[in-house]
Amino acid sequence: MGEILGMGTTHYPGLTGTDEGLCSIWQKIINAPRINPRWKDEANWPDGMSEEIGADKGLSSAGEYRQRMWDSFQKQREIIDDFDPDFIVIIADDQYENFKEDIIPPFCIFGMDDEFEQEPWNHGFQANKENYWGEPYDQKIKFYGHREGAKYITSGLLERGVAMPYAYKLSNSPVLAHGFNYTVLYMDYDRHGFDHPIIPLHVNCYGSSVISAEGAFAHLFKEPEHDGLPDPPAPNPALCHEVGANLARVLADSPYKSVIMASSSWSHCFLSSNTGYVVPDFKSDRRMLEALKEGDYDFWRRRTMDEVEGAGHHELLNWHVLTGAMDALDRKPEIIDYAETFIFQSNKCFAVFPPE
Repeated sequence: MGEILGMGTTHYPGLTGTDEGLCSIWQKIINAPRINPRWKDEANWPDGMSEEIGADKGLSSAGEYRQRMWDSFQKQREIIDDFDPDFIVIIADDQYENFKEDIIPPFCIFGMDDEFEQEPWNHGFQANKENYWGEPYDQKIKFYGHREGAKYITSGLLERGVAMPYAYKLSNSPVLAHGFNYTVLYMDYDRHGFDHPIIPLHVNCYGSSVISAEGAFAHLFKEPEHDGLPDPPAPNPALCHEVGANLARVLADSPYKSVIMASSSWSHCFLSSNTGYVVPDFKSDRRMLEALKEGDYDFWRRRTMDEVEGAGHHELLNWHVLTGAMDALDRKPEIIDYAETFIFQSNKCFAVFPPE
Protein backbone atom coordinates (compact mmCIF):
# COMPACT_ATOMS: atom_id res chain seq x y z
CA MET A 1 0.00 0.00 0.00
CA GLY A 2 1.25 3.46 -0.87
CA GLU A 3 1.97 6.01 1.84
CA ILE A 4 0.43 9.45 1.24
CA LEU A 5 1.21 12.86 2.71
CA GLY A 6 -1.31 15.65 2.09
CA MET A 7 -0.30 19.29 1.85
CA GLY A 8 -1.88 22.64 1.00
CA THR A 9 0.23 25.62 0.00
CA THR A 10 0.31 28.66 -2.32
CA HIS A 11 2.04 29.76 -5.51
CA TYR A 12 1.32 33.48 -4.96
CA PRO A 13 3.13 35.23 -7.87
CA GLY A 14 3.89 38.39 -5.88
CA LEU A 15 6.63 36.56 -4.01
CA THR A 16 8.71 36.18 -7.17
CA GLY A 17 9.22 39.94 -7.40
CA THR A 18 10.96 42.52 -5.26
CA ASP A 19 9.34 44.00 -2.16
CA GLU A 20 8.65 47.15 -4.20
CA GLY A 21 6.80 45.09 -6.78
CA LEU A 22 4.99 43.08 -4.14
CA CYS A 23 3.53 46.15 -2.45
CA SER A 24 2.58 48.00 -5.65
CA ILE A 25 0.04 45.54 -7.06
CA TRP A 26 -2.78 46.76 -4.80
CA GLN A 27 -2.37 50.26 -6.23
CA LYS A 28 -2.78 48.93 -9.76
CA ILE A 29 -5.97 47.13 -8.77
CA ILE A 30 -7.52 49.96 -6.76
CA ASN A 31 -6.93 52.39 -9.64
CA ALA A 32 -8.27 50.09 -12.36
CA PRO A 33 -10.99 51.78 -14.48
CA ARG A 34 -13.70 49.23 -13.65
CA ILE A 35 -13.20 49.49 -9.86
CA ASN A 36 -15.74 51.57 -7.91
CA PRO A 37 -14.19 55.05 -7.37
CA ARG A 38 -15.15 54.92 -3.68
CA TRP A 39 -12.10 52.73 -3.10
CA LYS A 40 -9.80 55.65 -3.90
CA ASP A 41 -10.97 57.38 -0.70
CA GLU A 42 -9.16 56.05 2.37
CA ALA A 43 -12.22 56.87 4.47
CA ASN A 44 -14.00 53.96 2.76
CA TRP A 45 -11.31 51.40 3.54
CA PRO A 46 -12.01 48.64 6.08
CA ASP A 47 -10.39 48.79 9.50
CA GLY A 48 -6.79 47.63 9.34
CA MET A 49 -6.14 48.40 5.69
CA SER A 50 -4.49 51.78 6.31
CA GLU A 51 -2.26 50.23 8.98
CA GLU A 52 -1.05 47.52 6.58
CA ILE A 53 -0.31 50.14 3.93
CA GLY A 54 1.47 52.37 6.44
CA ALA A 55 3.46 55.46 5.55
CA ASP A 56 5.45 53.73 2.79
CA LYS A 57 2.52 52.33 0.74
CA GLY A 58 3.04 48.83 2.04
CA LEU A 59 6.79 48.42 1.57
CA SER A 60 7.50 47.55 5.21
CA SER A 61 4.54 45.19 5.30
CA ALA A 62 5.81 43.49 2.15
CA GLY A 63 9.07 42.45 3.78
CA GLU A 64 7.30 41.15 6.89
CA TYR A 65 4.69 39.34 4.81
CA ARG A 66 7.32 37.69 2.61
CA GLN A 67 9.23 36.40 5.64
CA ARG A 68 6.03 34.93 7.04
CA MET A 69 5.52 33.09 3.76
CA TRP A 70 9.12 31.84 3.68
CA ASP A 71 8.80 30.50 7.23
CA SER A 72 5.79 28.41 6.22
CA PHE A 73 7.43 27.15 3.04
CA GLN A 74 10.49 26.14 5.06
CA LYS A 75 8.35 24.12 7.46
CA GLN A 76 6.60 22.39 4.56
CA ARG A 77 9.91 21.68 2.84
CA GLU A 78 11.27 20.05 6.00
CA ILE A 79 8.17 17.87 6.24
CA ILE A 80 8.56 16.80 2.60
CA ASP A 81 12.28 16.05 3.01
CA ASP A 82 11.59 13.96 6.12
CA PHE A 83 8.83 12.05 4.31
CA ASP A 84 11.12 11.48 1.28
CA PRO A 85 8.43 10.74 -1.34
CA ASP A 86 8.87 9.03 -4.69
CA PHE A 87 7.03 12.01 -6.21
CA ILE A 88 4.80 14.98 -5.44
CA VAL A 89 1.50 15.43 -7.26
CA ILE A 90 1.18 19.21 -7.50
CA ILE A 91 -2.42 20.29 -8.10
CA ALA A 92 -2.42 23.75 -9.66
CA ASP A 93 -4.07 25.78 -12.41
CA ASP A 94 -3.18 27.17 -15.81
CA GLN A 95 -3.97 30.85 -16.37
CA TYR A 96 -4.00 31.10 -20.15
CA GLU A 97 -0.42 29.82 -20.30
CA ASN A 98 -0.18 26.32 -21.74
CA PHE A 99 -3.90 25.81 -22.34
CA LYS A 100 -5.50 28.31 -24.72
CA GLU A 101 -8.11 28.33 -27.48
CA ASP A 102 -6.89 25.05 -28.99
CA ILE A 103 -7.91 23.09 -25.88
CA ILE A 104 -9.02 23.90 -22.32
CA PRO A 105 -9.29 20.55 -20.46
CA PRO A 106 -11.00 20.47 -17.05
CA PHE A 107 -8.06 18.41 -15.71
CA CYS A 108 -4.77 17.14 -17.12
CA ILE A 109 -1.88 15.10 -15.72
CA PHE A 110 1.61 15.81 -17.04
CA GLY A 111 4.18 13.04 -17.38
CA MET A 112 7.34 15.13 -17.54
CA ASP A 113 10.87 13.91 -18.30
CA ASP A 114 12.97 12.56 -15.43
CA GLU A 115 15.01 15.77 -15.70
CA PHE A 116 13.97 18.99 -17.41
CA GLU A 117 14.89 22.66 -17.22
CA GLN A 118 12.65 25.67 -16.75
CA GLU A 119 13.34 29.34 -17.47
CA PRO A 120 10.75 31.03 -15.22
CA TRP A 121 12.10 34.56 -15.74
CA ASN A 122 11.92 34.41 -19.53
CA HIS A 123 8.27 33.39 -19.69
CA GLY A 124 4.96 34.00 -17.97
CA PHE A 125 3.93 36.49 -15.31
CA GLN A 126 7.42 37.42 -14.19
CA ALA A 127 9.01 37.55 -17.66
CA ASN A 128 11.63 40.26 -18.03
CA LYS A 129 10.98 41.70 -14.58
CA GLU A 130 13.42 41.89 -11.71
CA ASN A 131 12.96 38.86 -9.47
CA TYR A 132 13.50 38.43 -5.75
CA TRP A 133 16.60 36.26 -6.20
CA GLY A 134 18.26 38.62 -8.69
CA GLU A 135 18.58 35.75 -11.15
CA PRO A 136 19.14 36.55 -14.85
CA TYR A 137 16.22 36.30 -17.28
CA ASP A 138 17.73 33.22 -18.94
CA GLN A 139 18.37 31.39 -15.65
CA LYS A 140 17.82 27.67 -16.12
CA ILE A 141 16.51 25.77 -13.10
CA LYS A 142 16.54 21.98 -12.99
CA PHE A 143 13.28 20.17 -12.29
CA TYR A 144 12.53 16.46 -12.03
CA GLY A 145 9.51 14.64 -13.41
CA HIS A 146 8.11 11.12 -12.91
CA ARG A 147 6.50 9.84 -16.09
CA GLU A 148 5.96 6.32 -14.79
CA GLY A 149 4.07 7.68 -11.81
CA ALA A 150 1.98 9.90 -14.10
CA LYS A 151 1.12 6.87 -16.25
CA TYR A 152 0.17 4.86 -13.19
CA ILE A 153 -2.10 7.59 -11.82
CA THR A 154 -3.78 8.30 -15.15
CA SER A 155 -4.39 4.61 -15.82
CA GLY A 156 -5.79 4.13 -12.32
CA LEU A 157 -8.14 7.09 -12.66
CA LEU A 158 -9.38 5.93 -16.05
CA GLU A 159 -10.01 2.45 -14.64
CA ARG A 160 -12.09 4.07 -11.90
CA GLY A 161 -14.22 5.99 -14.38
CA VAL A 162 -12.42 9.36 -14.26
CA ALA A 163 -11.90 10.67 -17.82
CA MET A 164 -8.44 12.11 -17.14
CA PRO A 165 -6.46 13.68 -20.01
CA TYR A 166 -2.68 13.43 -19.93
CA ALA A 167 0.27 15.01 -21.74
CA TYR A 168 3.97 14.33 -22.16
CA LYS A 169 4.85 17.76 -23.52
CA LEU A 170 3.61 21.33 -23.35
CA SER A 171 1.47 22.97 -26.04
CA ASN A 172 1.46 26.78 -25.97
CA SER A 173 4.19 27.51 -23.47
CA PRO A 174 7.85 26.51 -23.22
CA VAL A 175 7.51 26.23 -19.43
CA LEU A 176 4.97 24.82 -17.02
CA ALA A 177 2.24 27.16 -15.80
CA HIS A 178 3.43 29.36 -12.96
CA GLY A 179 1.21 27.51 -10.49
CA PHE A 180 3.57 24.55 -10.76
CA ASN A 181 6.85 26.41 -11.29
CA TYR A 182 6.41 28.90 -8.47
CA THR A 183 5.42 26.15 -6.04
CA VAL A 184 8.76 24.45 -6.63
CA LEU A 185 10.66 27.76 -6.55
CA TYR A 186 9.16 28.63 -3.17
CA MET A 187 9.87 25.21 -1.70
CA ASP A 188 13.46 25.94 -2.71
CA TYR A 189 13.46 29.65 -1.86
CA ASP A 190 16.99 29.40 -0.41
CA ARG A 191 18.17 27.78 -3.66
CA HIS A 192 19.69 24.60 -2.25
CA GLY A 193 17.97 22.59 -4.98
CA PHE A 194 14.70 20.65 -5.07
CA ASP A 195 15.25 17.10 -6.26
CA HIS A 196 11.84 15.64 -5.46
CA PRO A 197 10.13 14.56 -8.72
CA ILE A 198 6.84 16.28 -9.52
CA ILE A 199 3.69 15.21 -11.36
CA PRO A 200 1.68 18.32 -12.32
CA LEU A 201 -2.10 17.91 -12.17
CA HIS A 202 -3.83 20.81 -13.90
CA VAL A 203 -7.29 22.06 -12.89
CA ASN A 204 -9.14 24.57 -15.09
CA CYS A 205 -9.91 26.85 -12.15
CA TYR A 206 -10.77 29.93 -14.20
CA GLY A 207 -13.46 28.27 -16.28
CA SER A 208 -15.43 30.66 -18.43
CA SER A 209 -13.05 33.55 -17.70
CA VAL A 210 -9.73 31.87 -18.49
CA ILE A 211 -9.76 33.17 -22.07
CA SER A 212 -11.69 36.42 -21.67
CA ALA A 213 -9.77 37.59 -18.58
CA GLU A 214 -6.52 35.97 -19.72
CA GLY A 215 -6.31 34.16 -16.40
CA ALA A 216 -5.66 37.27 -14.29
CA PHE A 217 -7.34 40.68 -13.82
CA ALA A 218 -7.74 41.96 -17.37
CA HIS A 219 -11.47 42.16 -16.59
CA LEU A 220 -10.78 45.11 -14.27
CA PHE A 221 -9.48 47.12 -17.21
CA LYS A 222 -11.86 46.13 -20.01
CA GLU A 223 -15.27 44.55 -20.42
CA PRO A 224 -14.85 40.79 -21.07
CA GLU A 225 -15.93 39.83 -24.55
CA HIS A 226 -17.49 36.61 -25.81
CA ASP A 227 -19.73 35.62 -28.70
CA GLY A 228 -23.06 34.12 -27.71
CA LEU A 229 -22.90 31.91 -24.65
CA PRO A 230 -20.06 32.27 -22.13
CA ASP A 231 -17.23 29.78 -22.38
CA PRO A 232 -17.82 26.53 -20.43
CA PRO A 233 -17.33 26.68 -16.65
CA ALA A 234 -14.68 25.21 -14.40
CA PRO A 235 -15.22 21.75 -12.89
CA ASN A 236 -17.37 22.32 -9.81
CA PRO A 237 -16.33 21.47 -6.22
CA ALA A 238 -18.21 18.15 -6.23
CA LEU A 239 -16.40 17.01 -9.38
CA CYS A 240 -13.02 18.16 -8.02
CA HIS A 241 -13.81 16.28 -4.80
CA GLU A 242 -14.59 13.11 -6.75
CA VAL A 243 -11.36 13.34 -8.76
CA GLY A 244 -9.38 13.88 -5.55
CA ALA A 245 -11.02 10.93 -3.81
CA ASN A 246 -10.18 8.64 -6.72
CA LEU A 247 -6.64 10.03 -6.87
CA ALA A 248 -6.17 9.06 -3.21
CA ARG A 249 -7.52 5.57 -3.86
CA VAL A 250 -5.16 5.09 -6.82
CA LEU A 251 -2.14 6.20 -4.80
CA ALA A 252 -3.19 4.19 -1.73
CA ASP A 253 -3.19 1.06 -3.90
CA SER A 254 0.11 1.98 -5.54
CA PRO A 255 3.70 0.94 -4.79
CA TYR A 256 4.61 4.63 -4.42
CA LYS A 257 5.23 6.94 -1.51
CA SER A 258 3.61 10.20 -2.59
CA VAL A 259 2.59 13.72 -1.65
CA ILE A 260 -0.74 15.16 -2.79
CA MET A 261 -0.18 18.92 -2.75
CA ALA A 262 -2.72 21.60 -3.67
CA SER A 263 -1.15 24.93 -4.55
CA SER A 264 -3.20 28.12 -4.53
CA SER A 265 -4.06 31.13 -2.44
CA TRP A 266 -7.61 31.43 -1.16
CA SER A 267 -9.95 34.36 -1.93
CA HIS A 268 -8.41 36.46 -4.72
CA CYS A 269 -9.54 40.06 -4.30
CA PHE A 270 -9.59 40.83 -8.02
CA LEU A 271 -11.96 37.90 -8.62
CA SER A 272 -14.33 38.52 -5.70
CA SER A 273 -17.51 40.32 -6.68
CA ASN A 274 -18.56 39.94 -3.02
CA THR A 275 -15.95 42.51 -1.98
CA GLY A 276 -15.76 44.82 -4.98
CA TYR A 277 -12.57 43.23 -6.38
CA VAL A 278 -10.23 45.14 -4.03
CA VAL A 279 -9.88 43.06 -0.84
CA PRO A 280 -10.24 39.30 -0.26
CA ASP A 281 -13.50 37.78 0.98
CA PHE A 282 -12.49 37.29 4.61
CA LYS A 283 -15.90 35.97 5.65
CA SER A 284 -15.91 33.17 3.07
CA ASP A 285 -12.28 32.25 3.74
CA ARG A 286 -12.88 32.02 7.49
CA ARG A 287 -15.89 29.75 6.98
CA MET A 288 -13.88 27.49 4.66
CA LEU A 289 -11.04 27.39 7.19
CA GLU A 290 -13.41 26.46 10.00
CA ALA A 291 -14.84 23.59 7.96
CA LEU A 292 -11.33 22.46 6.96
CA LYS A 293 -10.15 22.33 10.58
CA GLU A 294 -13.22 20.30 11.52
CA GLY A 295 -12.74 17.91 8.62
CA ASP A 296 -16.15 18.95 7.29
CA TYR A 297 -15.30 18.11 3.71
CA ASP A 298 -18.97 17.79 2.82
CA PHE A 299 -19.27 21.55 3.35
CA TRP A 300 -16.47 22.01 0.82
CA ARG A 301 -17.99 19.51 -1.61
CA ARG A 302 -21.47 21.10 -1.56
CA ARG A 303 -20.36 24.60 -2.56
CA THR A 304 -21.87 25.96 -5.74
CA MET A 305 -19.95 27.65 -8.53
CA ASP A 306 -21.82 30.89 -7.77
CA GLU A 307 -20.42 30.74 -4.23
CA VAL A 308 -16.94 29.88 -5.50
CA GLU A 309 -16.80 32.69 -8.02
CA GLY A 310 -18.50 35.29 -5.82
CA ALA A 311 -15.83 34.76 -3.15
CA GLY A 312 -12.94 34.79 -5.64
CA HIS A 313 -12.29 31.14 -4.76
CA HIS A 314 -11.62 30.09 -8.35
CA GLU A 315 -8.17 28.67 -7.55
CA LEU A 316 -9.42 27.02 -4.38
CA LEU A 317 -10.73 24.31 -6.72
CA ASN A 318 -7.18 22.95 -6.48
CA TRP A 319 -7.77 22.51 -2.76
CA HIS A 320 -11.13 20.86 -3.47
CA VAL A 321 -9.20 18.07 -5.21
CA LEU A 322 -6.96 17.84 -2.13
CA THR A 323 -9.87 17.79 0.34
CA GLY A 324 -11.57 15.11 -1.73
CA ALA A 325 -8.42 13.03 -1.38
CA MET A 326 -8.14 13.69 2.36
CA ASP A 327 -11.82 12.86 2.83
CA ALA A 328 -11.26 9.48 1.17
CA LEU A 329 -8.28 8.91 3.49
CA ASP A 330 -10.17 10.19 6.56
CA ARG A 331 -7.50 12.80 7.33
CA LYS A 332 -7.76 16.10 9.16
CA PRO A 333 -5.24 18.93 8.70
CA GLU A 334 -2.66 20.56 10.89
CA ILE A 335 -2.69 24.27 10.04
CA ILE A 336 0.86 25.62 9.79
CA ASP A 337 -0.33 29.18 9.17
CA TYR A 338 -3.31 31.13 7.92
CA ALA A 339 -2.45 34.68 6.83
CA GLU A 340 -4.95 37.40 6.01
CA THR A 341 -4.10 40.57 4.12
CA PHE A 342 -5.77 43.66 2.67
CA ILE A 343 -3.10 44.55 0.10
CA PHE A 344 -1.36 41.36 -0.99
CA GLN A 345 -4.34 40.20 -3.07
CA SER A 346 -5.25 36.94 -1.36
CA ASN A 347 -5.38 35.16 1.97
CA LYS A 348 -3.00 32.23 2.31
CA CYS A 349 -3.27 28.89 4.11
CA PHE A 350 -0.46 26.43 4.75
CA ALA A 351 -1.61 23.00 5.90
CA VAL A 352 -0.32 19.46 6.24
CA PHE A 353 -2.31 16.22 6.45
CA PRO A 354 0.11 13.75 8.06
CA PRO A 355 0.05 10.07 7.12
CA GLU A 356 -1.34 7.75 9.75
